[in-house]
Amino acid sequence: MPTLYMEKDMSRDIYFNSYLDTYISRDVKELTEIGNELSFRKFIVSVASRTGEQLNYTALANDALISVPTAVRWLSILVTSGLVYLLEPYMNSELKRITHLPKIVFMDTGLAAYLAGYTSARELQLGSSSGHYLETFIVSEIIKAYNARGITPNLYYYRDKEKNEIDLIFYKNNKLYPLEIKKTAIPKKEMIKNFSKLEKTKKEIGTGGIICFYDTLIKLDENNYIIPISNVINYSEPQD
Repeated sequence: MPTLYMEKDMSRDIYFNSYLDTYISRDVKELTEIGNELSFRKFIVSVASRTGEQLNYTALANDALISVPTAVRWLSILVTSGLVYLLEPYMNSELKRITHLPKIVFMDTGLAAYLAGYTSARELQLGSSSGHYLETFIVSEIIKAYNARGITPNLYYYRDKEKNEIDLIFYKNNKLYPLEIKKTAIPKKEMIKNFSKLEKTKKEIGTGGIICFYDTLIKLDENNYIIPISNVINYSEPQD
């Protein structure tokens, strides 16, 4: 939302409420008839509050007091209109006991934090969901970089039934590029231990790394880097 950056005196509450009013009255109604606008607002709040989490239609439906089929239909509206992206799990016949659930990525973290009730950046930073919002920011910025060039991103994540997870996987030229997203300025090699899970896929594993608050792009080991968040904002595709 660049207007909020350019006009420092603008009320955050007024701006985001006006945005939602316009979104519901114009964009959503062009796609479908939602019926109960109050329930739809509750649904958007629930989705925003769960950004970075695995998709759970039942939980979303319960929050908005709607049926699961309605939750499915309404989420498709948010995806179609570009407000939400569903990050799919990486699937491979060699991988066993992996999740089939996508992750919710709310494409504007400022709006997501506002809807979830965070009144300041400091409050969000100290909150239990801050890691999810950081992950959302990183993934959404990468998606926007792809979209700006008219490219459909081949992005995935990994999670198995034992809750071993890789936050983000690029798939390009039959290679897998794994990344961890961490809210730390002191990354450690143990944070990438789950990259080895991808060896079972029989795909070549490309350069990976940890995206974090470290201020310099440096090597973590022979195949992985420590990647500053600022590098993500100026993102370019993996080349090796």
